[in-house]
Amino acid sequence: MAEDIDVATAAARPVDGSALDPALMRDEEGHIRHEFVEEITRAIKAADRPSLSEFVAELHEADLGDLIGALEPDDRVALVELTGTDFDFSALNEVDETVREEILEELEPETVAEGVRELESDDAVELLEGLDEEDQEEILEKLPPSERDALERSLLYPENSAGRRMQSEFIAVPPDWNVGQAIDYMRDTPDLPDRFYEIYAVDANQHWQGAVSLDTLLRARRPVPLADLIEEDRRRVSVLDDQEEVARMFGKYNLVAAPVVDTTNRLVGVITIDDVVDVIEEEADEDLKALGGVTSDEELSDSVWTIARARFNWLLVNLATAFLASSVLGLFEGQLEKMVALAVLAPIVASQGGNAATQTMTVAVRALATRELHSNNALRVVLREAMVGLVNGLAFAVITGVAAVAWFKIPGLGVVIGLAIVVNLIAGALGGILIPMVLERVRADPAVASGTFVTTITDVVGFFSFLGIATLWFGLK
Repeated sequence: MAEDIDVATAAARPVDGSALDPALMRDEEGHIRHEFVEEITRAIKAADRPSLSEFVAELHEADLGDLIGALEPDDRVALVELTGTDFDFSALNEVDETVREEILEELEPETVAEGVRELESDDAVELLEGLDEEDQEEILEKLPPSERDALERSLLYPENSAGRRMQSEFIAVPPDWNVGQAIDYMRDTPDLPDRFYEIYAVDANQHWQGAVSLDTLLRARRPVPLADLIEEDRRRVSVLDDQEEVARMFGKYNLVAAPVVDTTNRLVGVITIDDVVDVIEEEADEDLKALGGVTSDEELSDSVWTIARARFNWLLVNLATAFLASSVLGLFEGQLEKMVALAVLAPIVASQGGNAATQTMTVAVRALATRELHSNNALRVVLREAMVGLVNGLAFAVITGVAAVAWFKIPGLGVVIGLAIVVNLIAGALGGILIPMVLERVRADPAVASGTFVTTITDVVGFFSFLGIATLWFGLK
């Protein structure tokens, strides 16, 4: 009852619009201030449309996305509804996919369609692609035919392809124009892209002819024919190219924009550097999660049940491999009973090998992803990693051996664990690079599967080498 009274009081209390100042939104470290979120929440409860509309109109889409993520679920939808046409729907592309879908499902299709109309095509596609087909169709039906057709074509392209990432707004002119005609066209045409870096030359059937960068265009005299400025060998992208390959091309050739053509060489869109930055972040995030056995679509906003279910299968695989490694200890049960020191030290050997393997595996997975590791340098890199394992193995053999002798007062134990450390660090280094390479060759994702396999190898080799050498050295049976 007391809580209800507090909410009612907060709703009735007048909201000071001056408090909703974007400059006051973040603290010194760049985090959204809790007091500011409370002020926004109070304005939402009070349905203060003028203050909220003025606030969101001044806010950058990234900041608005951060604010949405900080609000309670019910308040997120209310903020969109209260601010109406002042709300920038591109901000929804800045939040977790789970949050975005929850908001879109609560909004009326007409509201979403109106917001989508204000977006560039690539942002609109990103907003819609996470929804199921029924929800997509319901929203698309509310759009004008020309806009709907363009978005439907983009949504038909494969996920993670250039066709999904491109924006269909671009500037295309005939190649027989001169510089003055091109400049006048850009000045007089109202519906140009918000941001562009080059213009493209196409024939009457929209087939690609070449590109002219804006700096080249603006430095030329008006009478100069565009044909004299066109880069015919300009690098371009196919609609079916994987977005990761596109990002790699941008990085390699220092591009800020690239035209996108279909299978008949017709110009259908353009990809810009801001899209590529998003791709790089997504791919890095996906690889990082995969190395930890986490699905790429897991978000902080997901429910407990969703996260637990997604992680369960990989934990089950880990459990199976753990039993496999533990079975090695069962082979030396008698030896472990005779010398307790072996049971104490065995995990150290396995752990060192696992750590060394993880280091190598991380470098290998990243090198495969960036195409730095390939068939031409594979042998050299494998031999280098093996030598690194040998060098570190010898160093830690001395350190671990001395520590084992000091601990258990058994001189031979230092030699045994030292030899096992050398063997396992070499095995870890080789496993850490060879397993990702094999997985890459069979078209499996090295980042997803490498960790479990590599850890299993180092555990099995570590236990077997240490206990096997100890059995021979001390004559245990």
